[in-house]
Amino acid sequence: MSRYDVIVIGGGPAGLAAAASARGHGAKDVLVIERAERLGGILNQCIHNGFGLITYGEELTGPEYAHRAELAAREAGVETLLDTMVLSVAKDRTVTCVGPEGLLALSAGAVVLAMGCRERPAGALAIPGFRPAGVYTAGCAQRLVNMDGLLPGREVVILGSGDIGLIMARRMTLEGAHVACVAELMPYSGGLKRNIVQCLDDFDIPLLLSHTVTRIEGRRRVEAVWLSEVGTGGRPVPGTEVRYPCDTLLLSVGLLPENELSREAGVRLSAVTRGPEVSQALETSIPGVFACGNVLHVHDLVDYVTQEAEVAGAAAADFAMAGGQRRGGHIVPVMPAGSVRYVVPQRLDLDALPEKVTFRFRVGAPIDSATLAVEASERTLLRRRRPIMVPGQMEQVTIRREDLLTVAGGITIRAEEEGR
Repeated sequence: MSRYDVIVIGGGPAGLAAAASARGHGAKDVLVIERAERLGGILNQCIHNGFGLITYGEELTGPEYAHRAELAAREAGVETLLDTMVLSVAKDRTVTCVGPEGLLALSAGAVVLAMGCRERPAGALAIPGFRPAGVYTAGCAQRLVNMDGLLPGREVVILGSGDIGLIMARRMTLEGAHVACVAELMPYSGGLKRNIVQCLDDFDIPLLLSHTVTRIEGRRRVEAVWLSEVGTGGRPVPGTEVRYPCDTLLLSVGLLPENELSREAGVRLSAVTRGPEVSQALETSIPGVFACGNVLHVHDLVDYVTQEAEVAGAAAADFAMAGGQRRGGHIVPVMPAGSVRYVVPQRLDLDALPEKVTFRFRVGAPIDSATLAVEASERTLLRRRRPIMVPGQMEQVTIRREDLLTVAGGITIRAEEEGR
């Protein structure tokens, strides 16, 4: 059994940044295990620009950002195992995997979970109709177009206005397809405002809010889809059906953190994010096992993934170099309130606070003229006004260590419309 100070599962931007950070904070033997044949993760198929403005101060494409992350990890001395699938992570931090070298059992001083996320599939939607060819997730279509040089279809309808769906509306149009519309179940878009403008408005692609697909026509290949308005509870409104002839339906209906390994290892998962519940060091409920990136909660900017992963990598290195020993801390909860749907981290260890702690969160619905507050018992640690807050954009606040030391009952992060 080989021994490493830190093993990172996943070679995307989160895993690479965590591994480089672990090396930079004293871990001597750091290994990244990646199931694909190359590093970089999902960024390899994201050929559009807009990445890296925070991290590098310039606009990069996804592959360019991934390349820089890979270079940083290799220059730091990180080892890699590619084309290797992790089968299990034990509570004693033994990682079992299989790849070209056969079945391996690797021991780690600390483990960082960075497996990313996956798309919600068509089967989860229970749309009436047959299962013809031409129904793709938006990410699958993105790979076909950007990496394999294949066009999934010519006449396209997109269900879901997440960022991948918006970006693929533009990409399919640029490749010569006609995108009839983007339909969204909710009364607001799930994507960033800039993507709505750049990917839909600039190409005159309609965005139909409060609409969903209620029927798919076609047996061998999609021939048309029926869109209906939805009312309260997301139920289709009778009599509002409109038929859209098409040969392709792309689904951009949500991303789910990839936590099968975490669940089998016994990591406590959040019912809201579907990722691990973590401390400010991004340590899960299992000592020495950390999580970062989209496996923890779905991000909209890769720059925030990198920042988060650097925290996880540094904490993993500290844990490993201390021999797996840690003090019993004074743990307090971090709770969402008002329109805030979730907060990461979910707990604080007051005996191990860094100089500052960044809390990332999302609201459950759009709110205008919002007041954001970080509260502790009878005190308000921070209060800010935001002109608008939307679910598609992750928010964050940073609180100094000295302001957190006395929050014995925990803290609450609240967002509400002014006047409530």
